Amino acid sequence: MSVTTVPLRPVSKGGLWLMWIGLIALLAAGTAFAFMGTPRIGFETVKAGTGPSPTTADVVLVKYEGKLDDGTVFDANEQAPMQVSQVVPGFSDALTRMQKGGKYKISIPSSLGYGDRAVGPIPAGSTLHFDVELLDFRSEAEVRAMQQQMQMMQQQQQGAPGGVPGAPAPAPQQ
Repeated sequence: MSVTTVPLRPVSKGGLWLMWIGLIALLAAGTAFAFMGTPRIGFETVKAGTGPSPTTADVVLVKYEGKLDDGTVFDANEQAPMQVSQVVPGFSDALTRMQKGGKYKISIPSSLGYGDRAVGPIPAGSTLHFDVELLDFRSEAEVRAMQQQMQMMQQQQQGAPGGVPGAPAPAPQQ
């Protein structure tokens, strides 16, 4: 058995450059195409936070102000608890990129907000602009445990004489 070798012709320098230019152009076109069709939120860190970021399974406590393109404020809250998985997709995406104590400016295109639906003072097809501060966040399990604890305390207050848990009952009059 014999192996036949076939000599390869060397590639000219001009041909090699053309191959590289073609490859770079193909990669650039693919990247541009990938980002053109994907709506993205605008996300700017005004003040960096610290620690981990919330997940979609968490409940956040945020301070925010929401505006339309013309500057009209459609909603604001100093301490709003929100389940990350139950807000519009663009807001959820932004929340999972934040850190506790951080302040952010976000812009949500209508396709990642309310789309073609009008919601309250928000017209259909609106881009939403928010100033958000992430005050705190907890897991759903932690929030449920805190709610159960508060319910138990309320029940104890309602059932305790005098309405103050742990306070001694008044002495009977003689």
